[in-house]
Amino acid sequence: MKILIVEDDKILAKTIEQCISLKYDVDHAYDGEEGILYARQNIYDAIILDLMMPVMDGYETLSQLRGEKIFTPILILTAKDGLDDKLKGFRIGADDYLVKPFNREELIARIDALVRRTTGNYSENTVNFKDLVLDLNNRKISVKGKEILLQGKQFDVLEYLINSKNTIITKDQIFDKIWGFDSETSTNVIEVYTSGLRKELKKLGYDKYLKTIRGVRIYMVRVIRGFYYE
Repeated sequence: MKILIVEDDKILAKTIEQCISLKYDVDHAYDGEEGILYARQNIYDAIILDLMMPVMDGYETLSQLRGEKIFTPILILTAKDGLDDKLKGFRIGADDYLVKPFNREELIARIDALVRRTTGNYSENTVNFKDLVLDLNNRKISVKGKEILLQGKQFDVLEYLINSKNTIITKDQIFDKIWGFDSETSTNVIEVYTSGLRKELKKLGYDKYLKTIRGVRIYMVRVIRGFYYE
């Protein structure tokens, strides 16, 4: 799972990353405009947003993100502790508000709560799709007691697709999420991993839910079941 930190204080941004890096992958943006660019190009499980930033402050950033229909959960993390500041943040579209200086455990708990609320995953170590269970600790998948151990990034790809179910995910999005946009390999690796993943899912009768839609340039579809990639 991936978090975007939008914070102009680079030392503090690094401190926040150290707090959450055991559970989440992290990207950094150091002003509001850069944060919007990252949020447009990637899918994040949550965004940690400062309010007092150069170029574009947190309120403007939040307002523009919501105006562009980017509904990623957003935690405002700021030194502004006034009630009016909090109410303004919530009115614009924030999901939570935490005042600096913050407690590490509280920050992690709040991020975990936002992610659970979005994914519907209230079991700390599993992700579910129908009867398919992903064991996040042991990187195994199972259906009604039948288990399979997934190799390498196959597990990460499947977790990402299930958490994004009912959404068309492009190869570029999968690549950026799992391999990172600065990786030296190419997006062709997606075909290799999804082919192998499909074979493993077939053993459990779940390959039918992994659908490839070629040449499609939209991201959302009105589909009730399945997980997809372009």
